[in-house]
Amino acid sequence: MRLHDDPGAFEAFYRRHIDSVLRFVARRVDDPHLAADLTADIFLAALDSAHGYRSGKGTHTAWLYGIARNVIASHRRDRAREAAASSRMAGRRLMDDDDLARMEERIDAERAGREAILAMAGLPEGERAVLELVAIDQLTVTEAAAALGIRQVTARVRLHRARRALEDVASPSVALVEEKA
Repeated sequence: MRLHDDPGAFEAFYRRHIDSVLRFVARRVDDPHLAADLTADIFLAALDSAHGYRSGKGTHTAWLYGIARNVIASHRRDRAREAAASSRMAGRRLMDDDDLARMEERIDAERAGREAILAMAGLPEGERAVLELVAIDQLTVTEAAAALGIRQVTARVRLHRARRALEDVASPSVALVEEKA
């Protein structure tokens, strides 16, 4: 992937993946400004690490979702990243009312996904991570394994355990964890 030295390639990559990344982030945060900042950080991280992408380890989508998970986890561990992101964005166009309204609509549209994530909160991190990527983000088990940096068989075992743990939960969110046909 030539993202780091070909602006046209990066633009095409960005346009191809921006909607899925925004959906991913909107399911995890409820502040449109924070969602916009995290999405920008995800693409900056992808640009910085594009030289390390290996197609044999997974698809672009799985690679990008792995980056997204790392960026969001890093943000939650260290609130200082928010200040650093704000300083990087200085001098750039700020979100106007239309941008904010679109981000609020996207966040509202992902409310069910956030509720499903809350329902899975009691699961161990490894099981929850695989279940989120497969059931909510619609990745295959192979793509989820690549995004998490684990073996495919490990991902399948974690997914099975997560589904078993949620079988007794009576919630509309549980429909998200059904087997795909």
